[in-house]
Amino acid sequence: MKFSTKILLLGLLTITGLVITFLLAPVAQNTSYHAFADRTPFLGITNFLNVFTNLPFIVVGILGLRLLYRTAVKRPIAVIYRVLFTGILLIGFGSSYYHLAPNNGSLVWDRIPMTIVFMAFLTAVIAECTSLQTGRLLLFPLVILGIGSVLWWNYTEQIGRGDMRLYGFVQFYPVIVIPVILILFPSPVNAKAWRSLMWVVIWYVFAKLFEHFDKEIYASIRFISGHSLKHIAAAIATWYMVHAFAKKYRA
Repeated sequence: MKFSTKILLLGLLTITGLVITFLLAPVAQNTSYHAFADRTPFLGITNFLNVFTNLPFIVVGILGLRLLYRTAVKRPIAVIYRVLFTGILLIGFGSSYYHLAPNNGSLVWDRIPMTIVFMAFLTAVIAECTSLQTGRLLLFPLVILGIGSVLWWNYTEQIGRGDMRLYGFVQFYPVIVIPVILILFPSPVNAKAWRSLMWVVIWYVFAKLFEHFDKEIYASIRFISGHSLKHIAAAIATWYMVHAFAKKYRA
């Protein structure tokens, strides 16, 4: 298949995803989202486990930035991964802040770092599988789109017409398009990191399942909730982002 045909397919997938997204009715944030199953305090910290289980993001972000500092890579790729690993680090702080007092206002600071990671990771895959120049050009527009999707959701909530559609697209589009990119643009160089990238997607799916079954999991095992497990699974997904980088760029 020609390169131009592959790019056309990705373009059609993107347009289709956007059209489907905005054909859906606007979805407001359900306030029951903030009522997590496990609200147990410990050491004076409310919702202790939901706060504490964000620590792995901080650890992974620091390890990623440290690895990047010690690895010689071209500047455009280094910038993309610096944004990615910084975003992972910020998830740890933003999500911890949110879980201390869960509400729509604090949720903004949880979601902004996540969108930075979604978009930076997508950009890294685009840069390494299709075109370094394209990845460089897309990095900041995509990151701005991600942050803007959260700010738009927050604005619509404040005016009483909550609309999470764009945020939903930013969250789920990379999960769909990244495996497609890996299949369309195989290469011996990228093969080193392919398995790690697929584990990113797999662990993120696990994270969403844990989140969905938060209350059921806590009711079954009592000592930890689905939402806390979601943090752990998502942190493992980010670790595989670091692992993919190491597999490709470390000698």
